[in-house]
Amino acid sequence: MTPADRPAAPTDRFSREPAMTTVRTTPARVRTDAALAAHAAPVVAPTEPRPGPGSPEARAGTGAIRALGVGLAVGATAYAIPFMIFGGQETGIGRFMIDLSGVFFQLGVFCLLAAMWRTRATGTTRLARSMIVVESVVLGVATVQSLLTLPAMGGEWSTAATVLDPFWPLSMLGMAVLGVKVAVAGRWRGALRAWPVVAETWVFVALPAMALLGPTVGSVVAGGHFIVGYGVLGVLLAVRPDLTTRG
Repeated sequence: MTPADRPAAPTDRFSREPAMTTVRTTPARVRTDAALAAHAAPVVAPTEPRPGPGSPEARAGTGAIRALGVGLAVGATAYAIPFMIFGGQETGIGRFMIDLSGVFFQLGVFCLLAAMWRTRATGTTRLARSMIVVESVVLGVATVQSLLTLPAMGGEWSTAATVLDPFWPLSMLGMAVLGVKVAVAGRWRGALRAWPVVAETWVFVALPAMALLGPTVGSVVAGGHFIVGYGVLGVLLAVRPDLTTRG
């Protein structure tokens, strides 16, 4: 092929000068952030180690539950014995002993509420925790009522003690609700899961017994139920605190 046969270079149609062809090459951008993220180790938030069964923290928690169980058992027994002995007396020293021992029983129930709170026995939701708080307030008012009866020495109560008297059964009704909640939540195991409900069957045992058997014999049955119910519940907490945790 001769030079004459070669195709002419393209020219600019305005200047008739040969057109300049420019080719620019730009390297493709590389996403280094995605590659680094793919190979980077995941960031894990530091977590505190959970205390083992034999750790000091676990032993301290177990010791607290044992102490609360002893407090409940002592309080229930301290109330049950005078109730069985003086339950048939409406006035006098017998009535005073029942009123006084009732304060010890209520302090024992506070121990039970503290054990429920520490172990989240009613559940972990805000509502479940609030139930314990509400019951503590009602029981606190009932305890104040018991203290207000003491100056009467078994005689006629003051107006304040009489007005606050309904908080006694209300506090026991609240404990019945908590007992059912503990059983449903299932955070306590074994006999400890069911025994709060057993303790709250007092009204279904004591009241019919006193109505059918009379105040003397019926009071023995009613007082004995405090030992079988709350007393045994306290013993279970003291002897088997491990049942308050899920296995």
